Amino acid sequence: MERYTLGILVNNHPGVLSRVVGLFSRRGYNIDSLSVGETENPEISRITIVVTGDRSIVEQIEKQVAKLIDVITVVELTLQGSIQCELLLVKVTTTEKTRAAVVELSEIFKAKIMDVTETTITMQITGNIDKVASFLHLLRPYGITELVRTGTTAMERGSQAMVNHGDDDE
Repeated sequence: MERYTLGILVNNHPGVLSRVVGLFSRRGYNIDSLSVGETENPEISRITIVVTGDRSIVEQIEKQVAKLIDVITVVELTLQGSIQCELLLVKVTTTEKTRAAVVELSEIFKAKIMDVTETTITMQITGNIDKVASFLHLLRPYGITELVRTGTTAMERGSQAMVNHGDDDE
């Protein structure tokens, strides 16, 4: 089983996200990550879905999603051909003895300290899945009090804009 990242442009209408996600759930696929937001055009939203699965089934879902009403285009975003990152907020338990080590980790990973209390430090980090996973792995021994992440957001490298993929059909 492999991880696949799909970029989907849709018309920004109610119910579109539900229809797209419904195709994955009907196939019994768990979505590992889901990120949605408006694009440079407020009438269009971009959905980034990361799923782990069998290539042939993911390709079939990709074709079915492309047929949905309000879907403009669907593109598989490879690790080599795209920029993929996520945002993570993590609150870590600290003491006088551990605070300096946690701050040092934040500096090494270029995480931004967002809040400090007597017993916790809350940090923000952005990066690819490996960077975020490594950061979390090193923080776990200190005690993660709370964690929230945005999910993967991805964009193709180079000058090609995803919105131009749909122009071939016109």
